[in-house]
Amino acid sequence: MENSSFDFRAGEILLVDKPLNWTSFQVVNKLRWEIKHKLGVKKIKVGHAGTLDPLATGLLVLCTGKKTKEIDGFLSADKVYTGTITLGGTTPSYDLETEIDQEFDVSHITNDLLASVRDQFIGEFEQTPPIFSAKKVDGKRAYESARAGKNIKLRARPVRITQFDLNTERFPLIDFRVHCSKGTYIRSLAHDFGQALNSGAHLSALRREASGDFKIEDAHTLEKWIELIQHS
Repeated sequence: MENSSFDFRAGEILLVDKPLNWTSFQVVNKLRWEIKHKLGVKKIKVGHAGTLDPLATGLLVLCTGKKTKEIDGFLSADKVYTGTITLGGTTPSYDLETEIDQEFDVSHITNDLLASVRDQFIGEFEQTPPIFSAKKVDGKRAYESARAGKNIKLRARPVRITQFDLNTERFPLIDFRVHCSKGTYIRSLAHDFGQALNSGAHLSALRREASGDFKIEDAHTLEKWIELIQHS
Protein backbone atom coordinates (compact mmCIF):
# COMPACT_ATOMS: atom_id res chain seq x y z
CA MET A 1 0.00 0.00 0.00
CA GLU A 2 2.94 2.33 0.65
CA ASN A 3 3.57 2.55 -3.10
CA SER A 4 -0.07 3.01 -4.06
CA SER A 5 -1.60 6.17 -5.34
CA PHE A 6 -4.99 7.07 -3.95
CA ASP A 7 -8.04 8.47 -5.72
CA PHE A 8 -9.77 10.12 -2.78
CA ARG A 9 -12.45 11.77 -4.93
CA ALA A 10 -13.51 8.54 -6.65
CA GLY A 11 -13.44 6.96 -3.21
CA GLU A 12 -11.12 5.09 -0.89
CA ILE A 13 -11.67 2.97 2.21
CA LEU A 14 -9.16 3.80 4.95
CA LEU A 15 -8.84 1.30 7.79
CA VAL A 16 -7.52 3.18 10.81
CA ASP A 17 -6.32 1.79 14.14
CA LYS A 18 -7.86 4.55 16.25
CA PRO A 19 -5.59 5.80 19.02
CA LEU A 20 -6.68 6.07 22.65
CA ASN A 21 -8.32 9.35 23.72
CA TRP A 22 -9.18 10.42 20.16
CA THR A 23 -12.83 10.76 19.17
CA SER A 24 -13.89 9.21 15.88
CA PHE A 25 -14.82 12.72 14.72
CA GLN A 26 -11.30 13.98 15.46
CA VAL A 27 -9.78 11.16 13.39
CA VAL A 28 -12.09 11.99 10.47
CA ASN A 29 -11.27 15.70 10.73
CA LYS A 30 -7.53 15.08 10.86
CA LEU A 31 -7.45 12.83 7.80
CA ARG A 32 -9.89 15.06 5.91
CA TRP A 33 -7.54 17.99 6.50
CA GLU A 34 -4.55 15.94 5.30
CA ILE A 35 -6.40 14.87 2.15
CA LYS A 36 -7.59 18.41 1.37
CA HIS A 37 -4.08 19.73 1.86
CA LYS A 38 -2.63 17.02 -0.39
CA LEU A 39 -5.18 17.62 -3.17
CA GLY A 40 -5.24 21.40 -2.79
CA VAL A 41 -9.03 21.48 -2.49
CA LYS A 42 -11.41 23.14 -0.05
CA LYS A 43 -13.86 20.24 0.23
CA ILE A 44 -13.85 16.47 0.14
CA LYS A 45 -16.24 14.01 1.68
CA VAL A 46 -14.82 11.85 4.48
CA GLY A 47 -16.94 9.87 6.93
CA HIS A 48 -16.69 6.90 9.26
CA ALA A 49 -18.74 3.71 9.36
CA GLY A 50 -19.30 3.33 13.09
CA THR A 51 -18.22 5.42 16.08
CA LEU A 52 -15.66 4.29 18.62
CA ASP A 53 -15.65 5.89 22.08
CA PRO A 54 -12.58 8.01 22.94
CA LEU A 55 -11.44 5.39 25.48
CA ALA A 56 -11.64 2.62 22.87
CA THR A 57 -8.99 1.74 20.32
CA GLY A 58 -9.02 -0.35 17.18
CA LEU A 59 -10.69 -0.51 13.82
CA LEU A 60 -12.30 2.65 12.48
CA VAL A 61 -13.53 2.37 8.88
CA LEU A 62 -13.28 5.66 6.97
CA CYS A 63 -14.66 6.33 3.50
CA THR A 64 -13.75 9.16 1.14
CA GLY A 65 -15.38 10.69 -1.90
CA LYS A 66 -17.99 8.52 -3.63
CA LYS A 67 -17.26 5.63 -1.25
CA THR A 68 -19.14 7.57 1.46
CA LYS A 69 -22.34 6.35 -0.23
CA GLU A 70 -21.46 2.85 1.03
CA ILE A 71 -21.24 3.86 4.70
CA ASP A 72 -24.80 2.79 5.56
CA GLY A 73 -24.06 -0.71 4.31
CA PHE A 74 -20.88 -0.91 6.38
CA LEU A 75 -22.71 0.36 9.48
CA SER A 76 -25.07 -2.62 9.44
CA ALA A 77 -22.23 -5.16 9.70
CA ASP A 78 -21.51 -7.22 12.81
CA LYS A 79 -18.59 -6.11 15.00
CA VAL A 80 -15.94 -7.98 17.01
CA TYR A 81 -14.50 -6.48 20.18
CA THR A 82 -11.95 -7.50 22.78
CA GLY A 83 -11.47 -5.81 26.11
CA THR A 84 -11.67 -5.96 29.88
CA ILE A 85 -14.59 -5.81 32.31
CA THR A 86 -13.65 -4.85 35.88
CA LEU A 87 -15.90 -6.43 38.49
CA GLY A 88 -16.66 -4.85 41.85
CA GLY A 89 -17.45 -1.27 40.91
CA THR A 90 -19.80 0.76 38.71
CA THR A 91 -19.42 4.16 37.08
CA PRO A 92 -22.14 6.47 35.71
CA SER A 93 -20.69 6.21 32.18
CA TYR A 94 -20.22 2.42 32.48
CA ASP A 95 -16.51 2.91 31.65
CA LEU A 96 -13.52 4.92 32.90
CA GLU A 97 -14.78 8.28 31.63
CA THR A 98 -16.31 8.81 35.08
CA GLU A 99 -15.23 7.81 38.59
CA ILE A 100 -16.45 4.71 40.43
CA ASP A 101 -19.66 5.63 42.26
CA GLN A 102 -20.48 2.29 43.93
CA GLU A 103 -18.46 -0.71 45.08
CA PHE A 104 -19.71 -4.30 45.29
CA ASP A 105 -18.68 -7.65 46.75
CA VAL A 106 -17.15 -10.15 44.31
CA SER A 107 -16.35 -12.97 46.75
CA HIS A 108 -19.41 -14.99 45.68
CA ILE A 109 -18.45 -14.97 42.00
CA THR A 110 -17.16 -18.30 40.73
CA ASN A 111 -16.16 -19.48 37.26
CA ASP A 112 -19.39 -21.50 37.11
CA LEU A 113 -21.45 -18.40 37.93
CA LEU A 114 -19.55 -16.36 35.34
CA ALA A 115 -20.21 -19.00 32.66
CA SER A 116 -23.89 -19.28 33.60
CA VAL A 117 -24.45 -15.51 33.52
CA ARG A 118 -22.44 -15.17 30.32
CA ASP A 119 -24.82 -17.60 28.61
CA GLN A 120 -27.73 -15.25 29.43
CA PHE A 121 -26.23 -12.70 27.06
CA ILE A 122 -25.89 -15.03 24.07
CA GLY A 123 -28.58 -14.51 21.45
CA GLU A 124 -31.05 -11.67 20.91
CA PHE A 125 -32.21 -9.44 23.76
CA GLU A 126 -33.19 -5.86 24.59
CA GLN A 127 -30.35 -3.57 25.65
CA THR A 128 -30.56 -0.04 27.07
CA PRO A 129 -27.80 2.30 25.84
CA PRO A 130 -25.69 4.14 28.44
CA ILE A 131 -26.86 7.65 29.27
CA PHE A 132 -23.33 8.77 28.45
CA SER A 133 -23.85 8.06 24.76
CA ALA A 134 -24.44 9.95 21.53
CA LYS A 135 -28.09 8.87 21.36
CA LYS A 136 -30.42 11.85 20.95
CA VAL A 137 -33.09 12.65 23.55
CA ASP A 138 -35.33 15.66 22.85
CA GLY A 139 -32.90 16.83 20.20
CA LYS A 140 -29.83 16.72 22.45
CA ARG A 141 -27.07 14.15 22.75
CA ALA A 142 -27.68 11.99 25.80
CA TYR A 143 -24.15 12.55 27.13
CA GLU A 144 -24.72 16.32 27.15
CA SER A 145 -27.74 15.93 29.42
CA ALA A 146 -25.95 13.31 31.55
CA ARG A 147 -22.94 15.56 32.09
CA ALA A 148 -25.31 18.36 33.10
CA GLY A 149 -26.70 16.08 35.81
CA LYS A 150 -30.11 15.60 34.19
CA ASN A 151 -32.04 12.37 34.77
CA ILE A 152 -32.80 10.93 31.35
CA LYS A 153 -34.11 7.61 30.12
CA LEU A 154 -33.16 5.86 26.90
CA ARG A 155 -35.26 3.23 25.16
CA ALA A 156 -34.06 -0.35 25.09
CA ARG A 157 -33.47 -1.77 21.64
CA PRO A 158 -32.83 -5.25 20.25
CA VAL A 159 -29.23 -6.42 19.89
CA ARG A 160 -27.67 -9.79 19.13
CA ILE A 161 -24.54 -11.39 20.58
CA THR A 162 -23.29 -14.55 18.89
CA GLN A 163 -20.01 -14.95 20.81
CA PHE A 164 -19.04 -13.86 24.34
CA ASP A 165 -15.81 -15.51 25.49
CA LEU A 166 -14.39 -14.89 28.97
CA ASN A 167 -10.88 -15.23 30.38
CA THR A 168 -10.86 -15.16 34.20
CA GLU A 169 -7.11 -15.48 34.81
CA ARG A 170 -6.90 -11.86 36.04
CA PHE A 171 -10.07 -11.93 38.19
CA PRO A 172 -11.69 -9.56 39.16
CA LEU A 173 -10.59 -8.30 35.75
CA ILE A 174 -12.42 -10.31 33.10
CA ASP A 175 -10.89 -10.26 29.63
CA PHE A 176 -13.43 -10.92 26.88
CA ARG A 177 -14.11 -11.30 23.19
CA VAL A 178 -17.53 -10.38 21.80
CA HIS A 179 -19.09 -10.84 18.35
CA CYS A 180 -22.20 -8.68 18.20
CA SER A 181 -24.72 -6.94 15.98
CA LYS A 182 -24.61 -3.27 15.05
CA GLY A 183 -25.76 -0.92 17.78
CA THR A 184 -24.54 -3.10 20.65
CA TYR A 185 -23.02 -1.05 23.46
CA ILE A 186 -20.21 -2.99 25.11
CA ARG A 187 -20.31 -0.54 28.01
CA SER A 188 -23.92 -1.53 28.65
CA LEU A 189 -22.97 -5.19 28.31
CA ALA A 190 -20.31 -4.74 31.02
CA HIS A 191 -22.73 -2.92 33.32
CA ASP A 192 -25.56 -5.40 32.81
CA PHE A 193 -23.17 -8.33 33.22
CA GLY A 194 -22.16 -7.00 36.63
CA GLN A 195 -25.78 -6.62 37.70
CA ALA A 196 -26.61 -10.15 36.56
CA LEU A 197 -23.76 -11.39 38.76
CA ASN A 198 -25.43 -9.69 41.75
CA SER A 199 -22.45 -7.36 41.85
CA GLY A 200 -21.29 -4.40 39.77
CA ALA A 201 -18.96 -3.89 36.82
CA HIS A 202 -17.64 -1.37 34.36
CA LEU A 203 -15.75 -1.49 31.08
CA SER A 204 -12.05 -0.77 31.62
CA ALA A 205 -10.63 -1.48 28.15
CA LEU A 206 -12.09 -1.91 24.66
CA ARG A 207 -10.66 -2.61 21.23
CA ARG A 208 -12.56 -3.17 17.97
CA GLU A 209 -11.00 -6.09 16.12
CA ALA A 210 -13.35 -6.34 13.15
CA SER A 211 -16.28 -4.67 11.40
CA GLY A 212 -17.93 -6.91 8.83
CA ASP A 213 -15.19 -8.11 6.47
CA PHE A 214 -12.73 -5.44 7.65
CA LYS A 215 -10.06 -6.58 10.12
CA ILE A 216 -7.74 -4.69 12.46
CA GLU A 217 -4.79 -6.61 10.97
CA ASP A 218 -5.30 -4.64 7.74
CA ALA A 219 -5.46 -1.24 9.43
CA HIS A 220 -2.76 1.43 9.76
CA THR A 221 -2.13 3.77 12.66
CA LEU A 222 -3.26 7.38 12.30
CA GLU A 223 0.39 8.45 11.97
CA LYS A 224 0.97 5.93 9.19
CA TRP A 225 -2.11 7.13 7.28
CA ILE A 226 -0.89 10.72 7.51
CA GLU A 227 2.46 9.59 6.07
CA LEU A 228 0.78 7.59 3.28
CA ILE A 229 -1.45 10.52 2.30
CA GLN A 230 1.41 13.00 2.30
CA HIS A 231 3.57 10.77 0.10
CA SER A 232 0.86 9.46 -2.24
